[in-house]
Amino acid sequence: MNQSPKILLVEDDAAIVTTLRRVLADEGYEVAIEKNGDAGLARAKDDSFDVVITDLKLPGLNGLELVRELHAIRPRLPILMMTAHGTTETAIEATQSGAYDYLLKPFEMPELLKLVEQAVAASRLMTEPVQLGDAGKSRLAIVGNSRAMQSIYKEIGRIAAKPVTVMIRGETGTGKELIARAIYQHSDRVNAPFVAINCAAIPETLLESELFGHERGAFTGAESRRIGRFEQADHGTIFLDEIGDMTPGTQVKLMRVLQEKNLQRLGGKETIPVDVRVIAATHRDLEAAIQKNQFREDLYYRISVAVLNLPPLRERKEDIPELIRFFLQKYGAEFGVENPAIHPDAVEFLQAQPWPGNVRELENVTRKMLLAAQSYTISVEHVRSALAKTGPPTADTGKTLQAFAEELIAAAQRGELADAHARMHETAERAIISRAIELAQGNQARAARWLGISRLTLREKLIQFGLHPNQE
Repeated sequence: MNQSPKILLVEDDAAIVTTLRRVLADEGYEVAIEKNGDAGLARAKDDSFDVVITDLKLPGLNGLELVRELHAIRPRLPILMMTAHGTTETAIEATQSGAYDYLLKPFEMPELLKLVEQAVAASRLMTEPVQLGDAGKSRLAIVGNSRAMQSIYKEIGRIAAKPVTVMIRGETGTGKELIARAIYQHSDRVNAPFVAINCAAIPETLLESELFGHERGAFTGAESRRIGRFEQADHGTIFLDEIGDMTPGTQVKLMRVLQEKNLQRLGGKETIPVDVRVIAATHRDLEAAIQKNQFREDLYYRISVAVLNLPPLRERKEDIPELIRFFLQKYGAEFGVENPAIHPDAVEFLQAQPWPGNVRELENVTRKMLLAAQSYTISVEHVRSALAKTGPPTADTGKTLQAFAEELIAAAQRGELADAHARMHETAERAIISRAIELAQGNQARAARWLGISRLTLREKLIQFGLHPNQE
């Protein structure tokens, strides 16, 4: 199982400490407390944390000094600073000095939890190494030694250290974010931030603000100034996943940032210099989108200085046995199954499948068949059962709920199906849980609140349906 994220809270107000410790612990975080800036700096030097949360006003080193000194020592450690409304400019100075983000007091707990979740995700993105080819015991690896994957590894080595934008192209589920992280980890910006954003998962009305930030009053609900992801990634790398889903207006502003290396927050006039390497990814046919005036041609050439085309799994089936071993090891540890085994016939059967969902689909099926086998050797029948559970169409296939219901009833009338009600219930449940976890960007606590279920129930459903909160 993954270890609980560790948070260092540097705060001298006992009431705030009590409240934040309880709220963060309830969300599954491990919280350490220090009451002054000097002690906080020493603790962060000696121990390993995913995120630091600090107040501005502290005994000893104040929050701003702590940010500067800690960022110089641990540039990839996200630091969140809490400050009062009257010190907003100091908060901006803190972000310019290396703080990941800031909170203006008084703040709502959901706002804190959202920022902490983002900071933890950013921390893990920057610090968990991505292995290439040979997975070893790593939980994060780009697995496969086929000729197609060897070409990808060579391309990563060729372009990682070059100061160029990169476009990663490939079907959904081929592992584009892992490739982006590998490029970052082999680049000369590895000690600077790595920020990932899924352009398709954020409503178009909010994406511009998410990327470039906004000033107070820029739009309804903008109650304070907010820095954007480009400012967070200054001197580092930003990964723009599904860039093909970006609206034309946001494309224009992105093009301007790439050309001029500066930006203006939404509703602001201040010009802010940024030095950010862009890695973009898409599964869309951008050339066709250009012909339809859905994607800017100048932006296309700007972000495609280097291009990596990831092969679909059906074109590298020789990697499937190694991928299966990797996923069995990964989820065997998670499910408490020691040394999970699979019959050679089952592996051969898996290699014969078309895998339209690519590596992500294989991972989900491996998870399902591991659960079905219940510590016994995985057989062809276990594989068939796991594949059958992924077979029924779901809400994201484009079918309406009514059309899907009619298909199920028709299949039942032909005698091909005996559990139409269960299939319908599972499909609808899978669809709403998958959408919730996607919109929550992997935040299980937030998704559970939206769905009105407990985190434990959500976790069980994610395992049952073979869903994962942080898919690439």
